[in-house]
Amino acid sequence: MPIHLDRRRFLRDTGLLLAGAPLSRALNAQTTDDYRALVCVFLFGGLDCHDVLIPADTASWNDYARLREPLLAQYGTNRLRSKLLPLEGAISSENGSRSFALPPELSGLKSLFDRGRLSWVGNVGPLVTATNRASLEARSVPLPPRLFSHNDQQSVWQASAPEGAQYGWGGLFADALIGSKLNRDATFTTVTGGGADLFLTGRQNVPYQVNVAGPTEFELAELLDVEANSSLTAFSAMLDARKAASGHVLVRDTADAMIRGFSANRDFARALAAAPNPDNPFPSTGLGLQLRAVARTIAARQALGVRRQLFIVGAGGFDSHSNQARTLPQLMQTMDTSLLAFNNAMEDMGLGNSVTLFTASDFGRTLAVNGDGTDHGWGGHHLVMGGAVQGGQILGTVPPATLGHDQDAGGGRLIPTIAVDQYAAALGIWLGLSQAAVSEALPNLANFSSQPLTGLFRT
Repeated sequence: MPIHLDRRRFLRDTGLLLAGAPLSRALNAQTTDDYRALVCVFLFGGLDCHDVLIPADTASWNDYARLREPLLAQYGTNRLRSKLLPLEGAISSENGSRSFALPPELSGLKSLFDRGRLSWVGNVGPLVTATNRASLEARSVPLPPRLFSHNDQQSVWQASAPEGAQYGWGGLFADALIGSKLNRDATFTTVTGGGADLFLTGRQNVPYQVNVAGPTEFELAELLDVEANSSLTAFSAMLDARKAASGHVLVRDTADAMIRGFSANRDFARALAAAPNPDNPFPSTGLGLQLRAVARTIAARQALGVRRQLFIVGAGGFDSHSNQARTLPQLMQTMDTSLLAFNNAMEDMGLGNSVTLFTASDFGRTLAVNGDGTDHGWGGHHLVMGGAVQGGQILGTVPPATLGHDQDAGGGRLIPTIAVDQYAAALGIWLGLSQAAVSEALPNLANFSSQPLTGLFRT
């Protein structure tokens, strides 16, 4: 069988392979400039949204506790109603007189909500068009592909298509910035700290991947059987010579991609070396280290020549089919401390109003329990954080803690009431993109007649 080489994909993937760069120094407070960035925190596995925005008024809590009794018993005192952290913010009219609370592990996010620096968005998820239980059962509307599948729904969230998609909406947003004079070039417009590159891959844009572990020896020369004492400068010169001498397009393209990778690594290392040091610590967790790397990159924004950036970081382990009461609290604690540290870093840098962080996940989970865990869902509740956010709000609809309502796909799987496209559009408009550019990146946006998140950001 002949082998088909996708030259564009080869070059893109080769560039990503060489894009990892060491981080050298950190950041400190500095004045704001005309800069904006979006940071996506992707929670891999499917966050149990029913254990994030917890019903707190008496009637809703009673419904919730009855359905979740086996799981709440395993949580012990951590999920007593008296231990929950009440959210005393503005609640959208769709939620009526109901009230909500956070679990005790999210005390840092509760403080940001109270300070007006964080809002929750209820029941977000992939949709092709508005859908409810009746239209789902009648099969009268098109549905997102391959619902409830981890890999596919991660891809649909990031790229509006199942596994195998090529371009993410973050990367398409970045494509729209090319040539806008906001960024000197495209190299550092999108940055990934966790390897989740689909979200940030555009038709023209390729994400730059940072090394979150700190300074390391660059081992590529050794891997390619170049003498260990060969300098990168000498190795680059060798690549230049190979490129000039070869008559084979693949050899030339490979050498060119490597040269660009080395050049980007040098530029990135120099920019970070000149960036100021941080005053606040980050937790030494995977998510904490990734967000620390994002903060360091933002500190070096002027040397990197960027005024608009998009980032993605990731945390795994949220597929809580079993042992949820044991594993999920620790995961949420890690998320809480990491996001709070990042917020503090942005405020220390004077960029609190310039950087917006938001969460995403494969899907929510079922309200019904399976014994000691929950199963794959659809819609989920997410947070948007930053000084530009009109904080202290719960936007959108949080469906009731019952089964069989209009947005229940079965077992408490929430049929989303806010599409990922609508969620993403609000973020893209805040970043400074035109409505046309946002619509081009989000293929299903035209199927929705309104934008439910018009009050998400301060005007």
